[in-house]
Amino acid sequence: MSFDHKWNQVRRANPEHSANYAQMWRKRVAAGHDIGGEARFVNAMAPRGARILDAGCGTGRAGGLLIDEGHTVYGVDLDEFLISVAEEDFPSGEWHTGDLAEFDFAAAGINEIDVAFCAGNVLSFLDPASRRQTLGNLKSTLRHGGRLVSGFGAGRGYDFDDFAEDIKSTGMFIDQKFSTWELHPFEPGSDFLVLIAQRL
Repeated sequence: MSFDHKWNQVRRANPEHSANYAQMWRKRVAAGHDIGGEARFVNAMAPRGARILDAGCGTGRAGGLLIDEGHTVYGVDLDEFLISVAEEDFPSGEWHTGDLAEFDFAAAGINEIDVAFCAGNVLSFLDPASRRQTLGNLKSTLRHGGRLVSGFGAGRGYDFDDFAEDIKSTGMFIDQKFSTWELHPFEPGSDFLVLIAQRL
């Protein structure tokens, strides 16, 4: 089955979108902006020398920082241009072009993952029809006790309660919820959700 993800819809509407997106992050780094919040969060919950999956990795901006912390990082993204940027900027990562819903992680040797994470509103760009399949596929990469971390904003077409139900449908356990990558508590009305789920 082929899914029509929102990211691809945006790329069709603007063929320069991926290049502009990559340039935006490079400019932020050059200007001294802090882009490491997600990576710090994941690093804090991962064992040293962990196997980490950057799901929807884009340019590898977060995964690259985790490589610098000594982790083995795998990245998968459907945007071949962004993967080429990740390969150029972070050559010690293992970067793959593919749809998270359908990517054969086992064939790529991406298994026994300690922490898989989706930063940058990745999940809100999914074709709604692919959501449960995507989450189930990500779960399959985790070791028992491994965790999936995801963060995205409200008002992006993926209701937080629906997301929680989709997580539960995979058999994963919801461990924690926060409203920022800086560990502020999640409360009703929060406009951002960072959720940690665990494969039992």
